[in-house]
Amino acid sequence: MTAAPPRLGATRLVAVDGPSGAGKSTFARALAEQLGAQLISTDHFATWDDPTTRWWPTLERALLRVADGHEARYRKTDWSQGFPCVGEGDEVTISPQGTIILEGFSSARKANVHASYRVFVDHADEQARLDRATARDGEHQRAHLIRWQQYERGWFAVDETRARADYVVTSS
Repeated sequence: MTAAPPRLGATRLVAVDGPSGAGKSTFARALAEQLGAQLISTDHFATWDDPTTRWWPTLERALLRVADGHEARYRKTDWSQGFPCVGEGDEVTISPQGTIILEGFSSARKANVHASYRVFVDHADEQARLDRATARDGEHQRAHLIRWQQYERGWFAVDETRARADYVVTSS
């Protein structure tokens, strides 16, 4: 992974993708700690109604600043009330450095030309993933999570995310 060439200026971007409840956040946190890397989550941008599209240019603009050797800033989506408030969360600074981990659904998308390495974290049991995500986010989010899983299935089929991964982790 660290041998992969940087594609974000002098910074190596590792994308950790996979379906909701598969364990990608846990994997990415451990990887970031091991590598001394900054961790950024697509949950900082996504909403229930916009899992992948309108927010991507905002993240890409920030990544391009990092590629040019500059710090970039954005405001996270605030999920503290149980629903997304776009741009109302804490400000995050992304610094050009050796490695940045971009964790979350659609982080390893085909359009992410900055990724030096793509990891796909998978868990085959969709019901177990739904139960994990519901335990994490609350029973009141179950209907959103079911719709999210449906969206993920379509996204992964079209984007071929798993097939393009450099490394696949199967969680239990």
